[in-house]
Amino acid sequence: MTFNKEQAIGIFDSGVGGLTVAGAIRNILPHENIIYFGDTAHLPYGDKSSDSIKYYSKKIADFLIEQNCKVVLIACNTASAHAYEEVKKYLGDKVKVFNVIDPVIDYISNLTNLTNVGVIGTKGTIASGTYSRKLKEKMPDVDVSCLATPLLAPMIEEGFIFDDISNAIIRTYLSNPKLKAVNPLILGCTHYPIIRNQIRKFFDFNVKVIDSGHLVAVLIKDYLNRNKLLNYDNHPKYRFCVSDYTVLFENISEMFFEDEVKLEMIDLWK
Repeated sequence: MTFNKEQAIGIFDSGVGGLTVAGAIRNILPHENIIYFGDTAHLPYGDKSSDSIKYYSKKIADFLIEQNCKVVLIACNTASAHAYEEVKKYLGDKVKVFNVIDPVIDYISNLTNLTNVGVIGTKGTIASGTYSRKLKEKMPDVDVSCLATPLLAPMIEEGFIFDDISNAIIRTYLSNPKLKAVNPLILGCTHYPIIRNQIRKFFDFNVKVIDSGHLVAVLIKDYLNRNKLLNYDNHPKYRFCVSDYTVLFENISEMFFEDEVKLEMIDLWK
């Protein structure tokens, strides 16, 4: 399939989490058009079955292909863990598909003097074993400590971010003995960068906290550059589509994109 520079980067997640990645892409690639789909009707993906996540992901990928996106990014760790290979196979040579896990694995594997890597994420992401398996393949001598933190994503989706409730939940999870000696700590959910500073503060800023946004954005920039698909338009267009309207989604979209955001309600499951 032939693409042109003006075609958009397609991004999807279960909700607002992928906006952290979309925001990083906007910073690294300020001239690119972006179409973002938040599957807010089915969030969080973390407690859904693998088959359901694959089904949702393929339907959304179809939608992004219909919008003529030149690349598709699965900006959700749970969907990246369960559906990336399925979506890549499903789309075939129609479009290049990216996920948010592999760039983090590649980055971590190039760090030195690691003994124990920590990962926090949804139940679905942690249960998939994707981070443990891929990290061990690259670094067999390094311990990997994974902890499911299922309340964090819905907490963020409900707007409990910089308050006593969120601090108590964060503190409870991060106090788990599994995370006692980890460094770095991977944020295995794209929602979590929204509370990154609270997480860093818990560790007295002594633990390197890694999220995928910047790493993925750099990877996509490199791909577009190599394929002569970088856009240089000074007036990029951003579309935000959701399967169910939420005020928080609109507010966080405006926070990352610093402008008024108009959500499009699109039901892919009629």
